[in-house]
Amino acid sequence: MLLPADHPLRLELNDEAHARPPEALAGPLRLSFLAMYSDPAQRDAEWEHLCALVRRCGRTPPPRASHYSADLGAFRVKWERHTEFTRYKFIVADGGPDPFDPPALHSVPADWLAALPGEVMVATHAALLPAGDDDPDHETIAARYFGGEALAGAQIAAGAGVAFTDFRIRDGFSRLLVLDRGMTQRQSGRSMQRLLEIDTYRLMALLALPVAHSLTPWLNAAERELAQITMSLVDSDESTEPELLERLTRLEAEIESRESAHHYRFNAAAAYYELVQRRIDELREVRIQGLPTFREFTERRLAPAMNTCRSVSARLESLSQRVARATQLLSTRVDVTRERQNQQVLESMNRRAEAQLRLQQTVEGLSAAAITYYVVGLVGYAAKGAKALGWNVDVELAMALSIPLVALAALLGVRHVRKVVTRDAR
Repeated sequence: MLLPADHPLRLELNDEAHARPPEALAGPLRLSFLAMYSDPAQRDAEWEHLCALVRRCGRTPPPRASHYSADLGAFRVKWERHTEFTRYKFIVADGGPDPFDPPALHSVPADWLAALPGEVMVATHAALLPAGDDDPDHETIAARYFGGEALAGAQIAAGAGVAFTDFRIRDGFSRLLVLDRGMTQRQSGRSMQRLLEIDTYRLMALLALPVAHSLTPWLNAAERELAQITMSLVDSDESTEPELLERLTRLEAEIESRESAHHYRFNAAAAYYELVQRRIDELREVRIQGLPTFREFTERRLAPAMNTCRSVSARLESLSQRVARATQLLSTRVDVTRERQNQQVLESMNRRAEAQLRLQQTVEGLSAAAITYYVVGLVGYAAKGAKALGWNVDVELAMALSIPLVALAALLGVRHVRKVVTRDAR
């Protein structure tokens, strides 16, 4: 059948559902798990380091991908790249009475492990063992494998398996024990992956807690500063408003800087917390009498921390909004003050313009009078000249009669010049 061309992302989006599939596990086995916190700039180094291990074990490195799984002889490796961390699983068949000694990680070259890019976020030794016919005694398991520490555990996969851990780190590693009561290999792999992901996402979510603690003193100080500014704003006047606006602007810039710096971490913590809860739901836990379940342990420890992070994030956002409102209010007051000042300036300019107009009118009158005086003088000289030529001219009378005519002509001339100049200026 001929169909139109595929969307460019069709295969990529479809394959996303099959990305990083869990390993099919059959006990007894030992598993060592590492989650390395790393920067995106280290991705090339991580891939090259993995390829170096594959070549070292006599295998051909695969094409570049976000996950890789292979049997390298002495152990199986599963590698997965995530947004902020990279996961490594090393799996070997159980060969001794103690499933944690030696751990699976001892089969991996020590120098290669020491050169892993990134920082260790999670390191866990896990074991998958047959459950046997008798119900497991968690007190005996705690004494034998967990140093007698209090355990958290539950039946998982609706009773097809049992899992125990103490969520403690000893010698750099935590421990996880899973007993198989009839799980399929893929079911065992999914259950093991969910248990390891719970611990990984739990710690990744908690990365936001130190940030929240570090922000709390600054938030307290910023809220006090905002309270002082708003109280001063009530009684402020034109002389103090610019100073208050500068303080508000500085505070708003500090808030925006911290909000931008920590917005991703708080959002990531919420996403990781949701993943923890989802993975616990997928375990399908059944309580073991006397033990806290994985949900109970996680909620008791993790939920308060996430509430703290949400509270600090909400305080930061609320403070930003309150400062923005105060800044807008003060800016409005400053604008009103400026408009009032501008109005006063305009009124002053109008008064000066009126004064200039009156002065101009006075000058025009004086100019017309001066022109009249000089022109009448010229008329007098003309009359005297005519009289000297023998004409019967009364000089005084001629000058007297010319005054109104000359004054009117001078006044009209000065006004005409003013109108021409005003029209050209427009």
